[in-house]
Amino acid sequence: MVPVRSAAELMPMLPELVLVGGAFALLMLDLFLSERQRIITHACSIGLLVAVTAMLAFGVGGQGEVLSGMFVRDGVADVLKITIAAVAALSMVYLWPFLRARGLYKGEIPVLMLFATLGMMLLVSAGSMVMIYVGLEMLALCQYALVALDRDNPTASEAGIKYFVLGALASGLLLYGMSLVYGATGTLQLQAIADSIAGSPAPTMLVTGVVFMVVAIGFKFGAAPFHMWLPDVYHGAPTPITLFIGSAPKLATFGMAYRLLEVAAGPLEDHWRLMLAGLAVLSLVIGNLGAMVQTNLKRMLAYSTISHVGFLFMGFAGGGDQGFAAALFYSISYALMATAAFGAIVVLASRGFEADAISDYRGLNARDPWMAGMVLCIMVSLAGVPPFLGFWAKLAVLQAALQGDMLWLAIIGIVFAVVGAFYYLGVVKAMYFDEPEGEMPVSSSGRPTRLVFGINALSLLALGFAWSPIMAWCQRAFGI
Repeated sequence: MVPVRSAAELMPMLPELVLVGGAFALLMLDLFLSERQRIITHACSIGLLVAVTAMLAFGVGGQGEVLSGMFVRDGVADVLKITIAAVAALSMVYLWPFLRARGLYKGEIPVLMLFATLGMMLLVSAGSMVMIYVGLEMLALCQYALVALDRDNPTASEAGIKYFVLGALASGLLLYGMSLVYGATGTLQLQAIADSIAGSPAPTMLVTGVVFMVVAIGFKFGAAPFHMWLPDVYHGAPTPITLFIGSAPKLATFGMAYRLLEVAAGPLEDHWRLMLAGLAVLSLVIGNLGAMVQTNLKRMLAYSTISHVGFLFMGFAGGGDQGFAAALFYSISYALMATAAFGAIVVLASRGFEADAISDYRGLNARDPWMAGMVLCIMVSLAGVPPFLGFWAKLAVLQAALQGDMLWLAIIGIVFAVVGAFYYLGVVKAMYFDEPEGEMPVSSSGRPTRLVFGINALSLLALGFAWSPIMAWCQRAFGI
């Protein structure tokens, strides 16, 4: 066991301790609440995440290392954790009306989301491969349960099983890669691994371990060719759960990739940069071409996620602090865009009408001009149209690829950015130029949810004009 001499040594972990204490308290509180009172648990969960976000934003507890370096709180961890906690709270706002209207809401759901958030926060602060695995499994186990919460729905059950089996495979690959790295270096501490690698030829065992870790990272991101789980899981899970697993965990996986590849395997960057560049190309090609033939909006967004992972990997492939800052900026931007995209489906849906087919959006401008305008903002931002946030995110990773002497990768990225605009603009065409079919059912979302969605969607335009402070925030995290 790692000795702790005083409680003051645990201060950098204070946000995580508050989160886990609050999650256990809410789990106990839920035992004494009736079905009608479950709003209390949900509201308290959102309040807890807002409080944790504020603690991180104001630096409560300070930065430092805990548990003999197993837990590291630095600038990168704080940026990621602030965004993760904020996105998780936003996901919970979308969750309540959707699941309540379908009789799917259970008191355990917000608690599972809190523990998943805790796993993400541990993952991005990992200073040891042990902490990486603990955080990853805490996140994964909660996600498996959330995806399969609609037990009477065969599609959801199938998605949960597929997610569990392939997620377990990815975890096994990661664990095997870690064991090879440990065998080659004799340590589990990430910084000690880098020190062991530096200045000496890399043995085959070490390089093989890094390859397995890159494959596991590709699985967790949903990068091609390890993407086979992602469209089915996104389609089968209830839409608010898809919103949650499609946004915040991408930030956590970024943190895991940064800790494993840059902090631990940094001296071997010539190896993993090329591997990530290859995954970026495959993700751009398969993601965009797969999205073009979809008729279901959730599956289209799933394939577009694969293409966005390709852009994110451009930043990694570019290398250096500037490349990682660009990839972090892209991760934050995509998390905001994904919450808004799936949030649009949540807001338009009602009991018996999931609003997840592209044909459901035909003539939306004639029925609800405000909603059509919000969806327009989301689609053009995802397509990377200026001046929306998505444009600056793509521009940042393209610049990182150029700075990393990967002109060929930047050219491929530009080509498939244009290709990707085709299917996003297809949704816009359906809303503004197609005739509506029948009457659209009345949405089950209340005004608060629609207001939050409006802010979420309009922020993509507002942040497009104010993207520079976010990029500077990401750069400061890496000491630029």
